[in-house]
Amino acid sequence: MSIPQSGGGPIESFSDLAGMLERGCKPVADFRIGTEHEKFGYCLETHGPLPYEGDCSILAVLEGLRDRFGWAALEEAGKLIGLKKAGANISLEPGGQLELSGAPLETIHETCDEVNQHLREVQEIADQIGAGFIGLGAAPEWLHEDMPLMPKGRYKLMDAYMEKVGTMGRVMMRRTCTVQVNLDFGSEADMVRKFRVALALQPVAVALFANSPFFEGKVNGHKSWRSRVWRALDDSRTGMLPFVFEDGMGFERYVDYALDVPMYFVYRDGKYIDALGQSFRDFLNGELPALPGEKPLMSDWADHLTTIFPEARIKQFMEMRGADGGPWRRLCALPAFWVGLMYDDTALDAAWQVCKDWDAEARDKLRVDASVLGLQAEIAGRSLLDVARDVVAISAAGLKARARPGAGGLIPDETHFLNALQESVETGMVPADELLARYNGAWGGDLSQIYGEFSY
Repeated sequence: MSIPQSGGGPIESFSDLAGMLERGCKPVADFRIGTEHEKFGYCLETHGPLPYEGDCSILAVLEGLRDRFGWAALEEAGKLIGLKKAGANISLEPGGQLELSGAPLETIHETCDEVNQHLREVQEIADQIGAGFIGLGAAPEWLHEDMPLMPKGRYKLMDAYMEKVGTMGRVMMRRTCTVQVNLDFGSEADMVRKFRVALALQPVAVALFANSPFFEGKVNGHKSWRSRVWRALDDSRTGMLPFVFEDGMGFERYVDYALDVPMYFVYRDGKYIDALGQSFRDFLNGELPALPGEKPLMSDWADHLTTIFPEARIKQFMEMRGADGGPWRRLCALPAFWVGLMYDDTALDAAWQVCKDWDAEARDKLRVDASVLGLQAEIAGRSLLDVARDVVAISAAGLKARARPGAGGLIPDETHFLNALQESVETGMVPADELLARYNGAWGGDLSQIYGEFSY
């Protein structure tokens, strides 16, 4: 979840909202990669989730990172709730999941270095306090009542609202983790091209990164239970956005959509003001019940955009949001996958050729089937495994064409970061399949072994 936004003056008109998005357009030379990943922390002795406070706790992790590695504190109401350093942030998801929001970087080599440095720092503090961290799409054993709620004002508001608009919002908040990548666009037309490919192929990412076949101690019947959770969260702010594929799509059309998504809050003077279910359109007219007579600031609009959760979304960049949290190899593979598809025009065109004939019904069905069946799903008479094989090959070609070297020039490009995905399309196995094989084989149905074998 995002931290409160800042900056920007009063909003004068609808065009200001679209203009804010359009100001994200960059020349290709300035395109960057921002990777975010979440992970579950737990106490080694009990395998229970980390509370906010205590000897083995989220607070102890944050304080350790602050004191040992020079991160600056982010506080809310006197509580330490995040850290920042060199363009990156460490923040807390509602159930205490620890998230790294990485700095905007030029290459996947830099992204993977950043991820590895972060995991080393977290491991050092975790070892000291008796904690562990594991990358999964959903908590494998924990119940709702086991989960703390972190001391952030927006989470308290969201928690109450989630019970009214869906069946799994509070599950999403406390017991799921993701990895995502944020990418740039060069123009409105470039944004539209990328948005369509991002949404249509998001189920491919769901399948390739599926890593949540367990929930509350049982096999749940899905390769990605996290994806299942998101489908039952809040229809007004989630989904595949069919309008993106229609004529007339652009920044203004996205603004129209976002204005109709009910609000959560307004942030003022360090506090979250309850605006649950209220309308940003009313806010534009000075008619928001939560702040009568007051008009929004650009930071309010930026905050509102962080409360919209489709499978891909735009702010002043584009976020790919479909993947389960996972092992470290896939923390580097996810940005590599999308950069290969999005940052080379030939690859982007080829990716669109794969999915351009899928209609809204087919895309929605694939979203469901990918979460249940993984690469064994089908679309337009093809297995998703075949589609994924083609898409991974397109991504590899895109990365090769980018030709961004690493290791002082010893590595000619970024294609090796796709190795984990290439193994999946060769074998048909994704992380969830490996977990299920262990559970039904060597583990003998003892799910507690997941912590020892799959923690960072």
